[in-house]
Amino acid sequence: MSRMATYQDFPEPDILFRDLTPVFADGPSFRAVIDDMIEPFIGQFDAIAGLEARGFLLAAAAAIDAGVGVLPIRKAGKLPGQVIAESYQLEYGTATFEVNPNSLPPDSKVLLMDDVLATGGTIGASIALVERAGWEVVGISVALEIAALGGRERLGDRGIHSVVIL
Repeated sequence: MSRMATYQDFPEPDILFRDLTPVFADGPSFRAVIDDMIEPFIGQFDAIAGLEARGFLLAAAAAIDAGVGVLPIRKAGKLPGQVIAESYQLEYGTATFEVNPNSLPPDSKVLLMDDVLATGGTIGASIALVERAGWEVVGISVALEIAALGGRERLGDRGIHSVVIL
């Protein structure tokens, strides 16, 4: 992940933002990240859920590779129809995710994908949404884990795979 960029004080003072956009913009790097992210879970899922927004990129590419569907977990107010919602804490505020519970059949097995595991707030909210919708989380895969922020510990034993841990 040598292509990763780092920005101090973004989006707020005292936040060190790790930007994976340059990794995703390079074809061979993006391919390597996707392959690494899905490898431990091949054959275990019916769909891949991507967390807004960068998780969409990862989940869509991985779903095509695996031959399964992709499920968007969206920020509040972005999905039409019936939705269920879950609020969560960020390092720098609060937000809400939503999902349409009719997107997948009951008991579907879902792999969650996002770019970064930091405090665990976004992934924790996504786990709650997937389970409330009647689906099963079979694993969590992230490109980058920032271990010092304790997200893994907050999520418990959830089959977390990280391509890179800082």
